[in-house]
Amino acid sequence: MKFSTRAIHAGQHPDPSTGAVMTPVYLTSTYVQEALGVHKGYGYSRTGNPTRAALEANLASLEGGDYGLCFASGLAATDAVLKLLGTGDHVVAGNDLYGGTHRIFTQIYQPMGIGFDFVNTGDLDQVRDAIKEETRMVWLETPTNPLLKITDIAEVAKICKEKDVLLVVDNTFATPYLQQPLALGADIVVHSVTKYLGGHSDVVGGALITSSSDLRDKLAFIQNSVGGIPGPLDCFLTLRGTKTLAVRMERHCSNAEKIAHWLDSDDRIGKVFYPGLESHEGYEIASRQMSAPGGMISFELAGASEERAREVVSNTHVFALAESLGGVESLIEHPPTMTHGAIPVEVRHAEGLSDGLIRISVGIEDVGDLIEDLDQAIGR
Repeated sequence: MKFSTRAIHAGQHPDPSTGAVMTPVYLTSTYVQEALGVHKGYGYSRTGNPTRAALEANLASLEGGDYGLCFASGLAATDAVLKLLGTGDHVVAGNDLYGGTHRIFTQIYQPMGIGFDFVNTGDLDQVRDAIKEETRMVWLETPTNPLLKITDIAEVAKICKEKDVLLVVDNTFATPYLQQPLALGADIVVHSVTKYLGGHSDVVGGALITSSSDLRDKLAFIQNSVGGIPGPLDCFLTLRGTKTLAVRMERHCSNAEKIAHWLDSDDRIGKVFYPGLESHEGYEIASRQMSAPGGMISFELAGASEERAREVVSNTHVFALAESLGGVESLIEHPPTMTHGAIPVEVRHAEGLSDGLIRISVGIEDVGDLIEDLDQAIGR
């Protein structure tokens, strides 16, 4: 089956007792055993729930993986992956990451004795040189958050295979509709399903997808033992979201491409970060490994003034000033004080994240209204 069909049907079947088309929300914590140790596949909802199982199968199918595991948030999913590591292990990560990911790396796991080096993963030599004897994992975002940098997943996967290192790819920005890291050699794919997969800004969740039975078993043990699971209603809402993922992503991308080109042609704008622009340094790789450039854009006003950036994000009418991304509604934010505020200022500046950066999550509204709104907020 093609992607759009799997998005609607994978992992889901009519309810056998009623024929309900939609997967029921199994609001139960426990299940009756027919005899001691004999049950119908479920014993306790921390370990397994039918609504969650449907979502896990759905997401695995969309990513082209064999196994899916769902969590209470994207960071809970990230935390589960990091629990594969032990004291003395080392991780090579991109130097442009979501602020929450950077925070859990440096403020939670680094004090526990796990080492992290942050490099430009778009430079394969930097990735290769950063891998040490104790390196166990390479962690990528592509496109990155918030500078939309692009990494060649297939080439990094080759390096990881040579070095016997796990490759983890956060695919939240691209979604499986635009990019499938497992097919390019990744071992684990991470998602904040809060974003495009849910798509309606009404649920928080995370997911991991892999085709390795060994990794699945280890991660499922962590999922069950730690208990950072989503509730069944959260899973239901995410399943509702994935059904329209394909059509939503087409509109997100179409709108974003038009807005990016409009921004790029405006002399009030100093720089536009969008992998669909030919001027973007990752344009060629993005064109090869993604089916479209995505719905996220970052930009700086001419002069890259923080004061002007704050004014712009505070004066839109259609774009909502809010953290997060990937919903049907357009959002605008100031990463240095919002999503990436946990990253020390000197680190942000070293990574190229200026105090005047603005990030927009382009929704599915009329693109003319979105451009008009940005135009009036930027002013003359």
